Amino acid sequence: MNRRNTLRACACAFALMLTGALHAQTIVTAPGVTVRPLLPAGLQNPRGLQFNPYDGLGMSLLVAEGGPGGTGSTIGRCTQVMPPIGPYTGAPTGGRVTQVYFGGVDFPRPQRHIITSNLPTSQTSVESGSLVSGVADVATIDGTLYALVGGAIVRVSPTGTVSLVANLSRWLRANPGRVLGPDFEPDGTWYSMVAFNGALYAIEPNHGLFVRVNPTTGAITRVLDVSAALGTHAVPTALARHKGYFYIANLGTFPIVDGTQRVWRVLSNPTRLQSVARGTAIVGLAFDPVNDNMYVLQLTSGAPGPTPGMGSLLRIRPGKAPQTVVSGLTLPTGIDVSPSGTAYISYGFAGAPSGILQVFGLR
Repeated sequence: MNRRNTLRACACAFALMLTGALHAQTIVTAPGVTVRPLLPAGLQNPRGLQFNPYDGLGMSLLVAEGGPGGTGSTIGRCTQVMPPIGPYTGAPTGGRVTQVYFGGVDFPRPQRHIITSNLPTSQTSVESGSLVSGVADVATIDGTLYALVGGAIVRVSPTGTVSLVANLSRWLRANPGRVLGPDFEPDGTWYSMVAFNGALYAIEPNHGLFVRVNPTTGAITRVLDVSAALGTHAVPTALARHKGYFYIANLGTFPIVDGTQRVWRVLSNPTRLQSVARGTAIVGLAFDPVNDNMYVLQLTSGAPGPTPGMGSLLRIRPGKAPQTVVSGLTLPTGIDVSPSGTAYISYGFAGAPSGILQVFGLR
């Protein structure tokens, strides 16, 4: 495959086809919906979010941060990602998990507390835009914090100490997906993680795998090979759990074609996928726990590649057509919805400004 086709297919290196200048967000909302910055500065490439039910105050958000990247290299020590995306460089520390406190008497203004910065951070080649990855997502089980990084799940103590739970990289090398694109990543590009019933569930876009991890033993079990189920390099990125089902959504390959990606409900006996909604370049998925509204976060729509100011949030109400409730987002990366129905959206990578937005009035 020639270099041009490789670049066009490399869907997980999100900003290979960035067009236009990086700029401040000019956000448009649907009637009754308002947006305000929760934390417009201080984050380094934020990714997955989780509204924290264990903080004792009920008003904080856990944030996965990719970190600053780095210049260290493992060339000659292990298999590298092929150019033009690789080889990667990085550092063993710099990836972070942050807790953002907001609201109430104790925190009338948002305050940021870095739980740990002792997690790896990496970046793609300069040619591909030096795109940073690191901590991709966070989840909690009975108050214990877990972080999803590039090739592993780790446990994070309240003091910031990090311990390995599962070596996803080693498992993936022995258990690759059936349908692989030309943008092959030997360690995968793990993106989303959800805790359910004492286990951790994670999605890997590059190989198209959905796995379950036992946080006590570190055992990894394949739930579903999404690439095999769909027969294509679908690039599943978003994962959510709602009312007895897991839901998976796809980024898809580049160039972006509006409306071609799906939200899938995961059915069992046998494990299979049921299409429940459509979207465009989906990077996040969340549900309103009260009204069952589904929220689909789109990296870009209306352009062939990831483009600042063209991200959006869809609301899908049961039995109704999708509605764009927020548009004009600059490279959104993750979403969560609080029990009160407020959405939190992280945004920014590839040199774009980074931060978190609060979205009110969604119900």
